[in-house]
Amino acid sequence: MTYESILVSACLLGVSCRYDGSHAWCPEVFDELWRSHFIPICPEQLGGLGTPRPPAALDGGGGADVLEGKARVLTGEGEDVTPAFLKGAEEALRLALLAKAKKAILKDRSPSCGCRNIHRREGIGSGVGVTAALLAKNGIQVFSEEGEPLVFWEEMDKC
Repeated sequence: MTYESILVSACLLGVSCRYDGSHAWCPEVFDELWRSHFIPICPEQLGGLGTPRPPAALDGGGGADVLEGKARVLTGEGEDVTPAFLKGAEEALRLALLAKAKKAILKDRSPSCGCRNIHRREGIGSGVGVTAALLAKNGIQVFSEEGEPLVFWEEMDKC
């Protein structure tokens, strides 16, 4: 029997890796994974940011804009953490490719992992995070913890 490989936001599996040192345990996600090989990831940690860390938000656009150099990721104090978010997204993609993962379940509303909504400087709004955008751009299906699919790549420019 072969199992599919799935990237999963580590915080959804109970790993205390969120910006404030908490987790976002989601038993429904865990129950869905029992017939798969899953790879827990925290793109922000993969990018070199510690836990806890200052909260960050997208400024000037969504994750696709960050990938194109048109937007940034800033902390509440205004520190530019874009390079760490880009590195984390690249590392998550590298892990997905190594594991031949075709699917990712990511934490919505995250500036890295959000696939329907993200933290923006002006508050939570529709859009896609940096890692979610890079994975989708490379053909990986991205879903939120609620099972909602990522908006289509073509629609990300509108977010």
